[in-house]
Amino acid sequence: MGVKMEHRKRMKKGFEVLKKMGRLGTMMNQKTLYPELYDLSVGYLFGEIWTRPHLNIRDRELITLASNIALARPAGTHSHYRSAMHLGFTRDEIMEIIIHVGHYAGWPAIAHAIIQFEEVLKEDAAKAKTKRAAGKRR
Repeated sequence: MGVKMEHRKRMKKGFEVLKKMGRLGTMMNQKTLYPELYDLSVGYLFGEIWTRPHLNIRDRELITLASNIALARPAGTHSHYRSAMHLGFTRDEIMEIIIHVGHYAGWPAIAHAIIQFEEVLKEDAAKAKTKRAAGKRR
C-alpha cells in the first residue's frame, strides 16, 4: 500500500474515533498553525494508538482522563471530560475517577480537576441553555 493510501487510512480511523468521542472538528488550531501536527494527532494518536487492540475506547478515555488529572494538565483535560460524557461516563463516575486518582496523585490534583470539571459543566450548561432558547424562538 502506498504512503498516501496509508495516510488516508490512518486519518479515516482517527476521524472515526473522534466522531465516537464527540470531537469531530476539534484541534483545528493545529490544522491551521501546522497541518503536520494535525495529521499526527488525528492519524497517529487517534488513528493508530486509540484503535490498538485489547482496550476499548471507553477504557482508553478513562486512562487518558486519569493521566491528565494526575498530571494536573492545564490544557486538554476539558476536552476529555466532554469526550468521557459523550461516551456515556456519568457525572458520578467522573467524580470517582477524580477522587481515586487524587488519592494517588495528591490532593492538589483533586482541587485542580474539580475546577476544570466545573468549568466544563458550566460551559456545557450555558451552551445547552442558549440552544434551547434559540429553539423556542423558531
